[in-house]
Amino acid sequence: MTEAVLLVGGKGTRLQPLTINTPKPMVPAAGVPFLAHQLARARAAGVDHVVLATSYLAEVFEPYFGDGSAHGIRLTYVTEDEPLGTGGAIRSAARALSARPGDPVLVFNGDILTGLDIPDLLLRHERAQADVTLHLTRVADPRAFGLVPTDATGRVLAFTEKPRHPDEIVTDQVNAGCYVFRRQVIDGIPDDRPVSVERETFPGLLADGALLHGVVDGSYWLDLGRPASFVQASADLVRGIVRSPAVPGEPGEYLVLPGAHVERGARLGGGTVVGAGARVGDGADVQGSVVLDGARIEAGAQVRASMVGTGARVGPRTVLDGAVIGDHSEIGADNELREGARIWCGTAIPDAAIRFSAV
Repeated sequence: MTEAVLLVGGKGTRLQPLTINTPKPMVPAAGVPFLAHQLARARAAGVDHVVLATSYLAEVFEPYFGDGSAHGIRLTYVTEDEPLGTGGAIRSAARALSARPGDPVLVFNGDILTGLDIPDLLLRHERAQADVTLHLTRVADPRAFGLVPTDATGRVLAFTEKPRHPDEIVTDQVNAGCYVFRRQVIDGIPDDRPVSVERETFPGLLADGALLHGVVDGSYWLDLGRPASFVQASADLVRGIVRSPAVPGEPGEYLVLPGAHVERGARLGGGTVVGAGARVGDGADVQGSVVLDGARIEAGAQVRASMVGTGARVGPRTVLDGAVIGDHSEIGADNELREGARIWCGTAIPDAAIRFSAV
């Protein structure tokens, strides 16, 4: 049996207004909740039991996924009453594992999309006889991530969580949010207080002489912490740039879900998703965007790299470029919203009231 813990308890504040009423892993990407892609990829890699470590809006997960049987996997839900940090959440979720002390346990962050070869990571963990193995990736600007330098054998040398000074940037290798723990290492995490694996558990293990092994992998990797990244992830899944068995259709330039209506004169591309019951009007041009269930894109509107919330309306000839429109919002005709503009749920904007907005 291969088991995993999936950390899905965060509030997703950087993704607001998408996460006001929906936890980040349940926000749709490529036609299904993002969590469905993670579960499908785990199942394809041979994982048969996943413990979901929930907290924020925990009640919404089980009604959708149930016991996991419909998705070919067994699911168990463990809910934190108080936030316990990444380490505390892993320790709490471990109560539902069957793994013995020396067995490997996969741990995934719930906001990472990756093409990582999971079986290969497990194999490298066993070959290294490591206490913990970490998936590492290289990024052009590592300042927003945890830096993880390694030696020539892959042994982890140090951890620097989100460096504040240029002298601290000693590598472009960063923590990619997927780990393999030996079960007894998880059992050593304190269970009576919040714990961060990045700031406490991993540095503490190094100080105690444990073997932490880093696997640098160059496959697709994207942190979905911000709306632009989330929209990009959805588009990349639709186009097959990163493959997921959960995408409800073959790879292509767009995905139109059942019940949606797209006028003949409309143009879709760039991995756009049009949700169930949504409508795209004549002459509208929607590129690389997510149009959620029941939304309306009126005639002549231009929507690029944006997310349009459930039941929202984008008026005629309005331009969205990198914008997020909250659920059930109304955007009048001839508006223009660009570069990270966010419209909160239920907002009503009259015709030609906004030419530019950003946060």
